[in-house]
Amino acid sequence: MTRPREVKAPGIGRPPLSLRIRLVLGSAALIALAAILIGVVSVIALQGFLIDRLDAQLPSAANRSQGALDKRDGQVGQQRPPARDFLAVPGQSAGTIAGLISSSGDVIAGVLGDKGASGPLTEEQRATLAALPITDEPVTVSLGGDLGDYRIIVSSDPTTGDSLLVGLPLSDVRATVFQLTMLVVGIGLLAIAVAAVAGAIAVRFALRPLERVANTATRVSELQLDRGAVALAERVSLDDADPRTEVGQMGSALNRLLEHVASALTARQASEDKVRSFVADASHELRTPLASIRGYAELTRRGGHEIPDDVAHAIGRIESESVRMTGLVESLLLLARLDESAPVEHRAVDLSRLLIEAVGDAHVAGPDHEWELELPDDAVIVNGDSARLHQVVANLLANARIHTPAGTSVTASLSTTGDRAIIEVRDTGPGIAEELQAKVFERFVRGDSSRSRAAGSTGLGLAIVSAVVESLGGTSSVSSEPGNTVFRVELPTVARQ
Repeated sequence: MTRPREVKAPGIGRPPLSLRIRLVLGSAALIALAAILIGVVSVIALQGFLIDRLDAQLPSAANRSQGALDKRDGQVGQQRPPARDFLAVPGQSAGTIAGLISSSGDVIAGVLGDKGASGPLTEEQRATLAALPITDEPVTVSLGGDLGDYRIIVSSDPTTGDSLLVGLPLSDVRATVFQLTMLVVGIGLLAIAVAAVAGAIAVRFALRPLERVANTATRVSELQLDRGAVALAERVSLDDADPRTEVGQMGSALNRLLEHVASALTARQASEDKVRSFVADASHELRTPLASIRGYAELTRRGGHEIPDDVAHAIGRIESESVRMTGLVESLLLLARLDESAPVEHRAVDLSRLLIEAVGDAHVAGPDHEWELELPDDAVIVNGDSARLHQVVANLLANARIHTPAGTSVTASLSTTGDRAIIEVRDTGPGIAEELQAKVFERFVRGDSSRSRAAGSTGLGLAIVSAVVESLGGTSSVSSEPGNTVFRVELPTVARQ
């Protein structure tokens, strides 16, 4: 059974190399490849040259040995000469091998020492020489031991039927080639190191324009572009936006993109300003007719006139709906003012007292819930608008009361951490769906059936909480799971004198 191939997810495993490292490694690899090629060619060429020069010396050495042998053979009664007679001749260099191979395969050979004396060969070395073919072309033979490799030429003497062999050592060639190899390796490593350092410096300077473009993009990515007026003034400099270079093409494209984004943000802000202005104007204009409707409905209900029950019910519904619509209009008007960054009153507010009053009001409004209050021993003072902060706490408590069933425990707590005051409203209700938690502070967002709007929720209470808290320099958040929903508000405290 074939096992399925494992596929790694992006970002798992070895981290990718940066462009700078890849460029430096690439340049170093190219230089290393060039150094290897040059070194190999140089070593091979030198070795070939030295061997050719050694081969050119072999015929001269053979002629000298042959001359000594002919002179010896010319003497009457002289038997086959010993090896020293054709080795110790003028002009032969130390390490030269010379010898005779008889037609029967016997080998008389020796090696010329440093002091001109001939030395014997071993049986294995003579056997190796006896097996050499008779040819005028030099061959490389490994004799082992202290002798090593030799270039040997074997020529036949048609008069006697014997063969003369002469060999020159390859030790000097091998030593020269080894020295050149070490020199090439050392120079190559030094060149690679120097190239890596120089390449790193050069790449660093070459990538500076790209880094500046990336820094511009990073600064833009850190801007809050999702809301409010945005002054998108970040641009790539003209030097880094020259379209004649690759980096300049990227910088120019980024500048064009930023221009389009700035235009889109300007258009979005203009549209939002129009909507906010319309909401503010409409809310302001609706306050008077709603007050009139409510007033006339209340006047009719209290006028003492005999009216049918269904009409009385309808008038009561008109009055209650006008009250609800008035609250909705007031909430929209407040949000519009906060959106326009309207100044918020900043006075010392005792949050402990504020929570006591808000929880008391919530207890009256929701007697079927269990209300608890947790306060620190010392008073917690923040700088803000008392009415708006009371509205924040009241909205959080009303949210817990409206969206949880009877008997739910709701706890309002106040604490401090450093220079921050923390207000938490915790309930043991069914909780908020996970997909709604990220947008629960947005306008007109309502929960599902488990947190229904049976009591007439407008979906603006938590939006007002978020807007007021942000205007006072604080933050608001929520965490929820079945049986434990916590709304958390943090506000900067006033330093104690």
